[in-house]
This record gives sequence, C-alpha cells and structure tokens, in this order.
Amino acid sequence: MSSRRPLIALPSRFAASTSALRYAAEVSARELVAAVYAAGGEPLQVHPDGSLGDDEVAERLAFADGILLPGGGDLSGRWSGQGHHPSLYDVDEEQDAFDLAVARVALERGIPTLAVCRGLQVVNVVRGGTLIQDMDSHDTEIGHHRHRVHHVTVDQGTVLCDVVGESVEVSCYHHQALDVIGEELVVTARSEEGVVEGVEMPSAPGWFLGVQWHPEDNWRTVPQQRAVFEALVTAAAASVAAR
Repeated sequence: MSSRRPLIALPSRFAASTSALRYAAEVSARELVAAVYAAGGEPLQVHPDGSLGDDEVAERLAFADGILLPGGGDLSGRWSGQGHHPSLYDVDEEQDAFDLAVARVALERGIPTLAVCRGLQVVNVVRGGTLIQDMDSHDTEIGHHRHRVHHVTVDQGTVLCDVVGESVEVSCYHHQALDVIGEELVVTARSEEGVVEGVEMPSAPGWFLGVQWHPEDNWRTVPQQRAVFEALVTAAAASVAAR
C-alpha cells in the first residue's frame, strides 16, 4: 500500500439547515466518513456543481484514488424518463446532475467506486436503467425499506461475495429501488423479497461495487460491513500502485 492514505472523494449533500453552522450547509454522513477513514482512506468532500460537464467533473476528480457515491434524497424521475412521483422527497436536481456526472466519469475512467443506496440508483440510471419510484405503491408485499433490517443472499463468484460472503444481514433506508437494470450491470444480491441489493459491472475498466443498503450504519460492530469500505480503499490503493 502507498505510504499515504488513498484519497476517496465523496460528493457532499446539501442540507437546508444545521444547528452547528446556523444556516444551509454541505454535509456527509459522519459514520460514512468515519468508516472510510477507519478503512485506511482519506475521505474528502466534493462540492456538487450540477452545471458542469463530464470533462470538467473529471478534472475536479483528478486527485481522487477512489470515489464513494453516498446515500441521500430521492433521485428525480426526469433522469430516467419516468416523470415525477408525488412520494419523492428531498429531490435536488443540481445534486442529481453532479452525482450522475461523477458516476459516468468514475465508470468510464476506471476510478475505483463504491455506490451506496442512492449512489447505486444513480449508477443504474446512468447506465440507462429505471427505478421503482415508490416501493409502497409498486408492490404491497414488499413496501418501503425505511428503517429496515433484513437478510440478503449474495451470488457466489462475485466481488460482493468476496467482500461479505454468501449471506449478510443489512440495514436499509430507501423507498426507491432498482427496477430495469442498466446496461452492463449485473445483479449480485437480493433481499428476501427479491429487491436488488447488490450490483456489479464486470465490463468496467476499474473496480466497482454497488449496494442498496447502508454499510455505514453498523460498520463498527459488524466485520462484514466494515469490509465493504476496506474493499474500496484496497482497490483505490491498488490503483495508485499501478500508476
């Protein structure tokens, strides 16, 4: 491993207010940042500018050894041609545009990338896929996955299986989910109800892993969840060594 920590870029999230800063802010989930740092990476927030083209975003990410596309608010239906659903919340199209550009740049340029929850949904849309806009109305037997802990089965012979094994209990918070799977993406894990929980892209020039759950929720106590972040940092370190 390099003598320095691999630099892991995280698009920050817009917050309408934060008590410590008094006004609107840009934030990252504390446990997400802490998990990256504990895994040996140096987490660095990146300001989302939705007006930038992919080349400009690539220039801004030139420093990054790895990228973590985090969770957050709902993704606007416009990006997947699905229109607006009344249940969507915390939609910010500037945030969307930036995340989508980051995903395109990361996948095309082979930057090691971990996509978490919304981040996975962003990747699916970038690859031409669609989302279940509201799990409650889509299938009453499934329902939303807010504050949900459930079992996930992972396919053998996959990157995710190498990281967490064939079975893992996960913490979820989402009411959008993957529907039509994007081009060249491969589903590698599902929940008990059949919801897509893990996705990979074997054809990508760099390491990529997408999970629908939130491994940051219990990484401190569950080695399988910590291993998700360690896998990203290890891939980023290998990318640095190969340059």
